[in-house]
Amino acid sequence: MARLNRMAVVLLALVVGACGSDDDGGGVDLRLNHMQVVGSHNSYHVQPEPALFQLLAEFAQLLAESFEYTHLPLPQQFDEQGVRQIELDIFYDPDGGLYEFPIGLQLAQGEAAQPIAGLDLPGYKVLHVQEIDFETTCKTLIECLTDVKEWSDAHPHHVPITILIEAKDEAIEDPLDLGFLVPLPIGAAELDLLDAEIRTVFPAEQLITPDDVRGDRATLEEAVMTDGWPSLRDARGKVLFALDNGGDKKAAYIDGHDSLRGRVLFTSSEPGEDEAGFVKLNDAIADFDRIQELVAAGFIVRTRADSPEGREARDDDTMRRDIAIASGAQFVSTDYPVPDPDFGTDYQVQMPGGMPVRCNPISAPPECTALLLEDPERLG
Repeated sequence: MARLNRMAVVLLALVVGACGSDDDGGGVDLRLNHMQVVGSHNSYHVQPEPALFQLLAEFAQLLAESFEYTHLPLPQQFDEQGVRQIELDIFYDPDGGLYEFPIGLQLAQGEAAQPIAGLDLPGYKVLHVQEIDFETTCKTLIECLTDVKEWSDAHPHHVPITILIEAKDEAIEDPLDLGFLVPLPIGAAELDLLDAEIRTVFPAEQLITPDDVRGDRATLEEAVMTDGWPSLRDARGKVLFALDNGGDKKAAYIDGHDSLRGRVLFTSSEPGEDEAGFVKLNDAIADFDRIQELVAAGFIVRTRADSPEGREARDDDTMRRDIAIASGAQFVSTDYPVPDPDFGTDYQVQMPGGMPVRCNPISAPPECTALLLEDPERLG
């Protein structure tokens, strides 16, 4: 009976796709957490070139399959695929050049290989896995964020775009002793520089920060639970950032910044933590009830519609996708906002109703309608 009840909730939430009016009309108090959008996972990612992909597949098939997807440049994702949440993986490279001539490129192209243009610039680099999965539509964090800002400036009425950042410094296995680069460590000082890089692209008035949400409350969690998130009216045309990392990097980011005072990024923090407001729960099936509970309580949640290896897209299996959407998580992340032509299936992840954003099936007020949440006529 419990299983039947849960499936009934899933089906009901999928049907409720046409909820929504805007805070700009009808006096409906719509907040940032009242919407639901599609996000792209590793939004910069381009599948390795055929020669390198074949080498990787021969050595580790499952690993290669986890690299088998390509995203459009960020502005095209916003324009053509309705994506409103993105994810960027970053590597610290203060002087530039650490990642410009990856070993995988040299293996695939031999003597014809040349360093990748643009990676000699200083600052954080955007790529998936050093040496072996490095193709990207924008090479530096500054370049990626500039692409977002230019699109945002051209579409000032868009709902807020959330940018999830994963800071990477892990070594990867080097079983053939090829000399794989060990990334520079990212600690508190490097995370300070991350905030600074973001602020070189986005002015304060275009950012939604923890300070903006906390206001005069003692903690971010208290503000979210008491006052709620900013109104959609005030949040239009803005971006907010969240840190994908937990553990030591999250601790380093919070250290000296109680309740994220002065910080740019929100952190994935559970209720009971002063920094709580955003929560990452990637397994929509296992965490379905938990996601609904958090969303109903006022938190913003990110989950995933498909597995890292793309099994759902290959098999045209929509169960996890449908449950993720029905959970009410505000950000439903995928590698497939459109079908992958190489898989021969129709699998894709889009919001029900055909618009980039829909009213959240758990948290949106009943007066909400989808049409004016992000009416295409108002974007430009």
